[in-house]
Amino acid sequence: MAQIDYGALKKGGFMRQKQKGYFSLRLQVVGGNLTAENIKAIAEVAETYGKGYVHMTSRQGVEIPFIHVEDIEAVKAKLAEGGVKPGVCGPRVRTVTACQGSDICPSGCIDTYSLAKELDQRYFGRELPHKFKFGVTGCQNNCLKAEENDVGIKGGMEVSWVADKCIHCGVCEKACREDAIRCTGTEVLLTKDKCTQCGRCVKSCPTDAWEGKGGYLVSFGGLFGNKIYKGEQILPLIHDKETLFRVTDAAISYFQENANAGERFRLTLQRLGEEKFREKIRAAYEE
Repeated sequence: MAQIDYGALKKGGFMRQKQKGYFSLRLQVVGGNLTAENIKAIAEVAETYGKGYVHMTSRQGVEIPFIHVEDIEAVKAKLAEGGVKPGVCGPRVRTVTACQGSDICPSGCIDTYSLAKELDQRYFGRELPHKFKFGVTGCQNNCLKAEENDVGIKGGMEVSWVADKCIHCGVCEKACREDAIRCTGTEVLLTKDKCTQCGRCVKSCPTDAWEGKGGYLVSFGGLFGNKIYKGEQILPLIHDKETLFRVTDAAISYFQENANAGERFRLTLQRLGEEKFREKIRAAYEE
């Protein structure tokens, strides 16, 4: 039997199991979405080559355990027929996670799935000193826990009150969870340093007296493993994807250029100090 290249298999999503000769295959899932065709192919592979079940990971991934080394090529071919690709493991950009966002969720401020697909096309599988994770969540409800990721993207809104549309019903004041809005009966006051840009005032107003401009709140350096650290937001709301991608390019390039092998992004920032990173991010934002 030919020698098994475990490193190459792991890079291609085949993770070695404790059972000799068997692998758990991680699949590429973008933004948590799979088509019915994808699911049928995965089920058929699990039944034919695995043990008839799949494992759903904590990051919207799907893994098929008990794939024997001799069946690997057949498994990849069968999955390809259903439009399914193996994922990646090891030191590279991992699965891009996303909630359902504004296309489905009433609370959503951004189209999370389209953004997840663009991030996946731009970065997925990129070789880095260690694993790197993107997470996209649609609003301040933060279902995807954006700050746990190396780069987290959260939907937000920059809001403004339109006086001549307001009927002073007080709905926005009740909808605001941060006590940032006060209705006096003749005007509506917004305390900006309390506003989290959640957009609840915009979504609740019956007369469109609140207008909102959607955008992206980006956090950097989240870590949720043996060590836990909440990613930090160091930029204001970003309104356009061109700026967003300049910023994410800058973050991942900084990690690639400065991290030691086997060092997570947060630990790189802690080792070097964050000022140079913040300067690079601000420069990308202002470009």
